Amino acid sequence: MSAQPIFERAAARAEQQGLPYAGAVTPEEAHALHDSGNATILDVRTRSEYEQVGRVDGTELIEWRVDGAQQPDPRFLERLAARFGRDEPLLLLCRSGVRSHYAAELAAAAGFTRVYNVLNGFEQGWRPAGLPWVR
Repeated sequence: MSAQPIFERAAARAEQQGLPYAGAVTPEEAHALHDSGNATILDVRTRSEYEQVGRVDGTELIEWRVDGAQQPDPRFLERLAARFGRDEPLLLLCRSGVRSHYAAELAAAAGFTRVYNVLNGFEQGWRPAGLPWVR
């Protein structure tokens, strides 16, 4: 799968759904982009989810909400900016696609131009699709 058509479909989804960030990708598209080195998957779940439930191999973790917290980590953007460039293609992944949606909104509002939400997340999208993961 070529990267450009995937990014175009993701942008079309953003336009159709009125998303304030670059777009939304399916788990299969995220896998293709990550596997080809055309984008980085950033896991935004809690550390315990990442370590105990499983994760996509080669992903990084920046928690949207730390374990037990009800609100997003106030240092999320600081941590994101310290690790990634504002124009780097980032595929945000959570359990179901909800936290990653909100993290993508915040990142886009802060000037990250190529953030994408992975639809249905890790537990409801990635794993049921039979894509590779580790524990």
